[in-house]
Amino acid sequence: MDFRMDFEKLLPQIQEWVVFYGLRVIAAIAIFIVGRWVASGVRNTVKKIMTKNRVDQTLVSFMSSILYSIILIFVAIAALNQIGIQTTSLVAILGAAGLAVGLALQGSLSNFAAGVLMVILRPFKAGDYIEGGGVAGTVEEVQILTTHLISPDNKSIIVPNSKIMGDNITNYSAKATRRIELIIGVGYGEDLDRARVVLQEVLSQEKRILQSPVPLIAVKELAESKVNLTVRPWVKTADYWGVYFALLENIKKGFDREGISFPFPQQDVHLYQKSAQRESD
Repeated sequence: MDFRMDFEKLLPQIQEWVVFYGLRVIAAIAIFIVGRWVASGVRNTVKKIMTKNRVDQTLVSFMSSILYSIILIFVAIAALNQIGIQTTSLVAILGAAGLAVGLALQGSLSNFAAGVLMVILRPFKAGDYIEGGGVAGTVEEVQILTTHLISPDNKSIIVPNSKIMGDNITNYSAKATRRIELIIGVGYGEDLDRARVVLQEVLSQEKRILQSPVPLIAVKELAESKVNLTVRPWVKTADYWGVYFALLENIKKGFDREGISFPFPQQDVHLYQKSAQRESD
């Protein structure tokens, strides 16, 4: 009976708390939902504006990701403040906790720092074919912590930014032109001048080869079973692999047509017969 009377006395206060804090919680949830929607809208708008102004896609994706994260942080603080949590003390607590978390997440912080360096130094941009961090592929986008690559066979490769910046980076798309180098082996019994003529004809028939610098055909090495000729034409970067494969095929056809053979590994085995001598008694 006493419990029922005490509950009846507390019921109005409980209802007041439920109404008061319930409205605050609902308002906080609404702030977070609307804030997240606004953050997404701002990110997409920034992307469109930067893309329209022809800003590099690497910088577009990186800056939009940072802006989205910053807005979400402010939205979360506003939502907590609406509930009644003192954000000033919370920020101090988060600052102290951030130090401990920062020590535990040194890898993530280094990835973030590496991402900032990539945006500033710009060793590559979206669409470039690079080799770095032990992998190779076309750059799709650079995010806050990771870089996304697409392999030649269309696999998605996600690499930590610090791993790319901490290793050698080879950017195959950085220059407008590239040099192809083919090593063509001919037998020691073949006429080198005739082989050179065939190679020059093949190069002259390939219209994608640049005439400046002039293509080079020279003897590279006198190997054990063949003479290695080096063929070095220059092409536009976009034409590299197309010309590379076409030259290999056309050189093979040209040598076959002229009767020039390609040497292959072989061994000569010599047999010696030794007559048995009878020992005289």
